[in-house]
Amino acid sequence: MTTGTNVRASSWAPMRLPAQSIAGGVVLVAALAFSRVAGTAGAVLAPLWLLGMLAGFTLQRSRFCFASAFRDFFLFGQSRILNGILVGLAISTAGFALLMFRQVPFPQFGALPNEAHILPVGLSTVFGGVLFGIGMVLAGGCSSGSLYRVGEGYVASAVAVVGMVVGLGLLAFQWNWWWDGVISNEPKLWLPGRLPGGYGAAVALTFAGIAGAFVLGLWWETRQGFGGGLPARAADAEAPAGVRARLGALWRRVFVDGWSPVMGGAVLGVTGLLMYLAAQPFGVTGELSRWAQGSTRALDLGPGVLKGLDAIGGCAARAGEGGVLTGTFAITVGVIVGSLIAALFSGEFKLRFPPHKRRYAQALVGGLAMGYASGLAIGCTIGAFFSSIPSLSVSGWVFGASLAGGAWIGVRILERIP
Repeated sequence: MTTGTNVRASSWAPMRLPAQSIAGGVVLVAALAFSRVAGTAGAVLAPLWLLGMLAGFTLQRSRFCFASAFRDFFLFGQSRILNGILVGLAISTAGFALLMFRQVPFPQFGALPNEAHILPVGLSTVFGGVLFGIGMVLAGGCSSGSLYRVGEGYVASAVAVVGMVVGLGLLAFQWNWWWDGVISNEPKLWLPGRLPGGYGAAVALTFAGIAGAFVLGLWWETRQGFGGGLPARAADAEAPAGVRARLGALWRRVFVDGWSPVMGGAVLGVTGLLMYLAAQPFGVTGELSRWAQGSTRALDLGPGVLKGLDAIGGCAARAGEGGVLTGTFAITVGVIVGSLIAALFSGEFKLRFPPHKRRYAQALVGGLAMGYASGLAIGCTIGAFFSSIPSLSVSGWVFGASLAGGAWIGVRILERIP
């Protein structure tokens, strides 16, 4: 009897939280308090800040990165992360179509829905996609991947982000040349306005493309000798007894154990949809462009007036927004903060310095390429791909295909680096 009493008493003993979990709680409370501050500057900024945090949390928990997806596909012959991307695209596509239909019920008359990432498609899309694919593989992460790794403490990723800002600044000095000679002549191809079946045909064609990409991934895995699919799931352990034990198991599943790429893609798809419902689709290039333009103006090196930005849409249309607290700031910085919270709660935060100094140069060069390319393509893997395909824009597919080609080249380059 005494033993049973001791067991019950010990089971309700105070739980000692790790120092990083306590720090994560502090950051979370501060971030929630900041959402109230952001809300005073603009009602929509509070939800965008929270959704940006959710995106960063999801990216960190699922290790979701477009660079890793294409690198693993070409280097190791497996498509687990790519499958997660496809799930996210499918969810976003269904939701985006409903939101766009509410804005433009009759697409055949030529009107385009506000804020949707329907971008010019042509040489700039292809060149930007290839260059971005090379850069993200060299840098070890795409734009969103680099941002969430900054939240984890990866110093090389911070260097890559700096490189992206510099690359966007360099592109700004050549933007008017690109605009006059190339981009201004490139059409915006929106599937509902181009297909006889309108939204129905556009969504069906997009789902067919997503399904085709999934089958292509299975074929590639088989060709490379990889088993394919998700690993076999071990039999679930017996459910823990007691409320505290069950809450602890739930905590570990959400905050400690890694999420599957499919789960990450699904949550990101819903998050991107909620961002669009609140104000604008998911994108980070616009804020990084604002940082680049602000830096050049501070140094009195501004490139002057950039033509056509107000007519393009997508991330680029917000690059000229003034002030500090904007929608792009809330989303982009929110990603870093959300990743930091996830890394602290899981005990994974640590300042990580590259073991070899050449990694700094590699990250910087990759970041420069990504920055220049994302400015040229008017978006990165998030804005010009993950938010553009659900916008039913042809540019998203062209950028994605070009991105894959660039990633393949990047992997070949990576194999030659000692």
